[in-house]
Amino acid sequence: METKILCTQWGLEHLPVEEFFSMVKNAGYDGVDTWLPEEKEERREFVRLLEEYDLSIVSHQHHAHGKTIAEFCKSFEYYLELSLECDPILINSHSGRDYFTLDEQLQVIDVAQNFAAKNNIRVAHETHRGRIGFSPVNLRDLFKLRPEMKITADFSHWVCVTESFLEMFAEELDEAIHRTEHIHARVGFPEGPQIPDPRLPNWQQPVRFFMTIWKKILEYQRSLGTNIFTVTPEFGPPPYMWTNPETSEPITNQWEVNRYMKDLLRSL
Repeated sequence: METKILCTQWGLEHLPVEEFFSMVKNAGYDGVDTWLPEEKEERREFVRLLEEYDLSIVSHQHHAHGKTIAEFCKSFEYYLELSLECDPILINSHSGRDYFTLDEQLQVIDVAQNFAAKNNIRVAHETHRGRIGFSPVNLRDLFKLRPEMKITADFSHWVCVTESFLEMFAEELDEAIHRTEHIHARVGFPEGPQIPDPRLPNWQQPVRFFMTIWKKILEYQRSLGTNIFTVTPEFGPPPYMWTNPETSEPITNQWEVNRYMKDLLRSL
């Protein structure tokens, strides 16, 4: 199985797209994990440069909105269509809202599933706070009702939401591992979605915990005969990244942390 390590654009949005792509290529990443510009001409240029730099992409849907579930689902499908324009490996989706009713959450999943089948593309629902994948308990119920549902594993949110290292959720975690199509590799801890720096000795316990989970995901995908699997080191900028309380400056360098994670992930 080929494991493609992708670079997040989160935290680097201020850079011109071509400069970002050049940095990604020179740093040894296989591609990018990001959203497409909403403006049509910017989107066209983005796709052109993506092809020029020969980078793979997992495109990101996080814009969907609406005051009613009907409005949300219509917006959701629009942004899924937009995300498809770059010929992505898959679409990573911030799906729905954590306050949606069970029926509304299922409607969101069904929109994604119908879109995926119609367009021969995978849509993975990210395990993200504020979304339908925000907790292992909520996803446990959705998994039972939608056996075809797949996820992007960002369990940094789950350890934060449950204030645990998921000791009480072994079955839910195991099911989630088997449904994972993409990984957002960020290390969280029970009081937050991001440790200060994965290189620090006193934070190695959560690093080992997450590395073990990611290894299980990759081993399972290899057992299935998966050809390509994607992983994105996703340590983010402030306020995810810790800052000096006096100066508000980041305590470390996001780009260097994610490059460190890229190299660490290559060993799995």
